[in-house]
Amino acid sequence: MNIEEKEQQFKEAAMKIKEVKEEVQRFIVGQVDIVDGVLWTILAGGHTLLEGLPGVGKTMLVRTLSEVMDLSFSRIQFTPDLMPTDITGTMVMKKERDQESPFEFHEGPLFHHLVLADEINRSTPKTQSALLEAMAEHTVTVVGETMTLEKPFFVLATQNPIDLEGTYPLPEAQVDRFMSKVLVSYPSRAELKQIIMRTTGTEEIFLEKKVSQTELLKIQGLVKEIMATEEMIDFAIDLIDATHPDGEKTTGNIKEYVDFGSGPRGLQNVILMAKARALTQGRYHVSIGDIKKVAPLVLRHRIILNFEGEAMNVKIDDLICELIDYIQKGEHQ
Repeated sequence: MNIEEKEQQFKEAAMKIKEVKEEVQRFIVGQVDIVDGVLWTILAGGHTLLEGLPGVGKTMLVRTLSEVMDLSFSRIQFTPDLMPTDITGTMVMKKERDQESPFEFHEGPLFHHLVLADEINRSTPKTQSALLEAMAEHTVTVVGETMTLEKPFFVLATQNPIDLEGTYPLPEAQVDRFMSKVLVSYPSRAELKQIIMRTTGTEEIFLEKKVSQTELLKIQGLVKEIMATEEMIDFAIDLIDATHPDGEKTTGNIKEYVDFGSGPRGLQNVILMAKARALTQGRYHVSIGDIKKVAPLVLRHRIILNFEGEAMNVKIDDLICELIDYIQKGEHQ
């Protein structure tokens, strides 16, 4: 394939993504940055953790994306009594007797392209951890039998702020499986007015499918072909290294308020999401602007504050912005 044909593929992919975003925003009011963050994560092949108060449109956003991207959709309402087999599926006795195999597998809601794990932190850690294999390996193991999930496969989990009653903090190992953490803010006054006009009247909005499963898989492949120069990779490595309080090249606030920084998976995800953003912008290479834009999404759930940081109510996003400025100005050299 020559350069002209490859450039045409990139242009067509960027146009498809633009159509998806426009169609989603025909129904979803505002939340432009939130839609962008979720789309970049999907294109990069990752999973998203959506955090916000109940009733701000997290579930509706996920359902809308599934319709526009022609993905099979399932919703799991996480509750304290939810069991792991309720989401993975289980073996049940066949109606007709079968000497060789008396049991058959009934698929759980994980066997869909886009899985909405609603209020994931209202379930116990045992059930939360049942998602780990599916998110990491795209497989499900039940009674020693391993089954592969159909691609594309995404988990978009919603989480209420952990200070609300009846919530369980997600284990660090599971949080790290999410490529991005997107904060869903409360709508503005103008957006509230639009929401009321769209949802309390008689007009119905019918969403069009703008991309097929096959096209989405091809776009994910193109994302990996976006070029990241050594300079961009070094910038991302400097950023990840600076999140560690015991590192030599970091800020005083990181040393004072942070317990643990990001691991190598955070670096991988920064580069992948930066590539996804570059493609949506119609570019074939990663820029500093791409890394700066995706860094808070990728790192805000991978930087763990210490006791003093928690007590001082330090904002992790502020620390990330401080690190970006510090590295970009070359003060660490």
